[in-house]
Amino acid sequence: MYMKLAGALCAAVLAFPVHAADLSNQVINIGSDTTYPPHEFIEDGVVKGFDVDVVAEICARIKCQPNWITTAWDGIFGKLQAGEFDMVVSGVTITEERDKIVDFSEPYIIVQQGVLMRVADQGKTIDDFKSGAMRLASQTGTTNATLGEELVGRDNLALFDAFNNAVVALQNGDVDGVIIDSTSAAAYEQEFAGELTVGITGLSSDPLGLVFQEGSQLQDAFNVGLAEIKADGTLDKLVLKWWPK
Repeated sequence: MYMKLAGALCAAVLAFPVHAADLSNQVINIGSDTTYPPHEFIEDGVVKGFDVDVVAEICARIKCQPNWITTAWDGIFGKLQAGEFDMVVSGVTITEERDKIVDFSEPYIIVQQGVLMRVADQGKTIDDFKSGAMRLASQTGTTNATLGEELVGRDNLALFDAFNNAVVALQNGDVDGVIIDSTSAAAYEQEFAGELTVGITGLSSDPLGLVFQEGSQLQDAFNVGLAEIKADGTLDKLVLKWWPK
């Protein structure tokens, strides 16, 4: 069900003219909460994931060298503003509130929000969470958490520093659902097949973007590279790599 969304992602994002960009092999320090598979995660000491591949393909076209810096999600935008890194790539939803303090690229993927739950609870609805019969969880400071609070109220929403901690709480029975982007939900569903499933889908549709300091010249260059990987089909191929049909 996720791949119907993924197949339409590139068609849904905005298009713009492509112009040459060359960053002369500049090293780009990228802040990321690398605990959000399949967007970004650490395997064998190396940062991997869909977002990592997207940036690598963009950098190949605009001639830059990505340097990934693992950082906690909480405070990540403040660290960007303070110059601790040049950009943030961490499955970030584009919102008006965030756009007041940072600059975004054009969207590179559009995701839906859903609820990951135990297979035994499949068939439960968001009303079961709204009633207080079941407890919802999410990662603090995310748009997922914001939507979760709107749906079930703050008292019935458990917040964790990272989504993987929320998933562990779900497995342990401390919470009954994790509100999360469908792209990551699909990864957890695959990893814990037979144990966890996405029982509720389509709660909202959100564009994700690359994040820059306000006024950064990198924004234009990365938009150029992003336009190129959309136009030549590379982005479509990466979507299918990480979310095969």
